[in-house]
Amino acid sequence: MFALKFLKKTKFDNYDDYVQNAAPIVPDNFNFAYDVIDVLANDEPEKLALLWTDDSGEKKHFTFRDLSRMSNAAANFLAARGLGRGDTALLFMRRRWEYWILMLAMHKLGVIPIPSTNQLKAEDIEYRLQQAGCKAVFAFDDGHIVGEIKNAIGDKDIQLISNTDVADALDKMPDTLERVPNENTDTMVIYFTSGTTDLPKMVAHNFVYPLGHINTALFWQRLHDGDIHFTLSESGWAKCSWGKMYGQWLAGAAVFVFDFSGIATAHDLLHAMADNHITSFCAPPTVYKMLIHADFSKYDLSALEKADVAGEALNPEVFERFQKATGIKLHEGFGQTETCVMLFTNQWIEPKPGSMGMPAAGWDVMLLDEGGRPVPDGTVGEICISLKNGRPVGLFQGYHKNEKLTAKAFRDGIYHTGDVAYRDNDGYYWFVGRNDDLIKTSGYRVSPFEVESVLLEHPAVREVAVTGVPDSSRGMAVKATIVLNKYFQGTDVLIRQLQDHVRSRTAAYKYPRVIEFVDSLPMTISGKIRRALIRTLDSAKANIIEPVKKTIGLDKEEEK
Repeated sequence: MFALKFLKKTKFDNYDDYVQNAAPIVPDNFNFAYDVIDVLANDEPEKLALLWTDDSGEKKHFTFRDLSRMSNAAANFLAARGLGRGDTALLFMRRRWEYWILMLAMHKLGVIPIPSTNQLKAEDIEYRLQQAGCKAVFAFDDGHIVGEIKNAIGDKDIQLISNTDVADALDKMPDTLERVPNENTDTMVIYFTSGTTDLPKMVAHNFVYPLGHINTALFWQRLHDGDIHFTLSESGWAKCSWGKMYGQWLAGAAVFVFDFSGIATAHDLLHAMADNHITSFCAPPTVYKMLIHADFSKYDLSALEKADVAGEALNPEVFERFQKATGIKLHEGFGQTETCVMLFTNQWIEPKPGSMGMPAAGWDVMLLDEGGRPVPDGTVGEICISLKNGRPVGLFQGYHKNEKLTAKAFRDGIYHTGDVAYRDNDGYYWFVGRNDDLIKTSGYRVSPFEVESVLLEHPAVREVAVTGVPDSSRGMAVKATIVLNKYFQGTDVLIRQLQDHVRSRTAAYKYPRVIEFVDSLPMTISGKIRRALIRTLDSAKANIIEPVKKTIGLDKEEEK
């Protein structure tokens, strides 16, 4: 297992041993493409690195020798197109195999890739081109994105290069390359945040970022030589770096990529896992919410040993139903585009459904109140990272070209995540939400996730988002926006049943005084619920809140 070369110890007896000794050792001038891929290509040239398939049935296998040679050829192609160290380029490659070749090639040259989702529009792309000062855009033409890119580029001097241009060059360009030097502090990759509550920010990671994903792959996903790991993510998201590249190859596992057009169904995913003998799977909670409604008996998942979840907090109901269907306990992880995994359920502790687990090695996690003081167990505080002993490997450098935002995130020797959680008496951390998502009602603070978890236990509820709505007497009232399961109807009787269900399982002040039934919830293009949009829409129509409450008989209800 190649990753062990970067650790002080190769075996750990318990969680404390892991925390004390598993922070990565960082070599000088580290470059993942040269120091991992090229070395593996020499040591284990025929070892499977990438297994790619699409929804038409086409398949491709890539060994580490293939990746090394093809990335050299691609680097020579990029250099011939005038791209070099410090240049930036957007990548709209969906899940095409050329993406992995390009990323390695850019790492070798020092070109800074900016992976982007194919769901962006011309206005989004123009904003990114301008902010990042890009010299080129690489794209797989899915029938939509190239037109949007051309509209965004206009008459700007920016190259548009297709995936077929890259594929053709691999057969024509030399597959040897002289090493281009880099510093560890050089920017290696930039990700734009999703920008659901503000304009997207550029998150800059340096060349040691891949080593941060040793925690991700070895200790959270628990991968080893011979595993075939499947993380469900388009290449435009940081989750792709978490689960489909760096840590997995450091762990000696092969990466599985399923390139599909449109939206993959539960059948598509389960069939792909069965057909390709997937041993390890990772996806956001929204995917598991979909999978638990499938008939798992129709698929041979005997190879599947491990499953992980990240992206949003996991509802215990989903944990329990997935375990019942597969026998596998989900291991939750928490991090951001700005980080690697910083909290997760590790191999030495028993998963608690809904808990993020415990801190990763090298990450000094603290929960702080608004005054910057540590909070006691059981009390909600902001998730922060102490930097007094140096920055953890995998923490971003800052927001590219935005010193003000960087200074706001890094202040007083601490990185502030903006997410809030509490720690229980056993040391497990529990996600509460973004600071902006907390609902302040009648002097209480309510976590939307907690109410959502209770509602998801009810057989009528398929999906739910809990938010706060303006309320003249309470400041904010708890509202549940609900997608119902088949055969249920959104009647006043059901509203009352759902409210009673919540009140019977948690404090009375947390129950939803307003319930709205919808056909679907607004989601970000990365699959997260857009609670901010729900709040905005509700604020705009705040004058209808009281009539809705009267309809469901809550206008005279006294809080108990």
